[in-house]
Amino acid sequence: MNEVPADDGRDFVVPRAAGPNRLVRAGSPRYLAGDEDGHREGASLRADGAGRAMKPWETVDRARAPDGTELVLARREGEWVVRAAGRILMSSRTHGSEDALAALALARVSRPRTVLLGGLGLGFTVRAALDRLPPDSRAIVAELVPALVAWNRGPVADLAGRPLEDPRVRLQIGDVRARIAEARGAFDAILLDVDNGPAALAHAENDALYGNRGIRACRDALRAGGVLAVWSAGPDAGYRERLERAGLEVEEAAVPARGAGAGGVKHVVFLGVKGGGPRGR
Repeated sequence: MNEVPADDGRDFVVPRAAGPNRLVRAGSPRYLAGDEDGHREGASLRADGAGRAMKPWETVDRARAPDGTELVLARREGEWVVRAAGRILMSSRTHGSEDALAALALARVSRPRTVLLGGLGLGFTVRAALDRLPPDSRAIVAELVPALVAWNRGPVADLAGRPLEDPRVRLQIGDVRARIAEARGAFDAILLDVDNGPAALAHAENDALYGNRGIRACRDALRAGGVLAVWSAGPDAGYRERLERAGLEVEEAAVPARGAGAGGVKHVVFLGVKGGGPRGR
């Protein structure tokens, strides 16, 4: 079968919960390393660049992830963050690598028609993909945490230009692994921004995404010439080897967390191209 499975709006089967205070299942957000200070609830940084005291964080909403972890949506002076157990999952200040995930992948695809995105986040990767997709394409977004969907339709909708309102978007609440497992030759690109990338293979549940079995499933779900693009907190030689073992043509790009030309922390985007199709634009 070479068609995308029917978009029937049903929820995916949610796998068993992870251990306490861990968001490790596919479709869930990931922690941002090195970006916790000053982001705890009620905290404020000592001063801004001009020496002025900064405002404290304002809690906008709270919710529970499917595994029971409390998620907190907070804002301060135009910046938005989502925290879990006091740790930053995502921030509107550092989404450059999320933008790059879509840009690098779709630059390698000729005439993309259907793209699967695992992980909604604050909507930046979806927006970057939509900005590069033609009017007759589809962007299927799989997100495990219902609260993130609600926040993307409400208080943080404008951060990325309300991508969920784009008619090309098909939203599925559930585990991206289920969407991948049921597809054969369906997608021009699969973009994964869940957990902390391949490093999360330490949790057995994610072998179905980042291990040999998961990589083969992603490869089989791609059309010839399609691209698997994976966000990672850093380099991972073992994951690159597994991609190559699956027969994918692999590239590894270090991208600034805060966008092109910015200094500071860099993340990694892994790109695996399935052979047999035309190359990108």
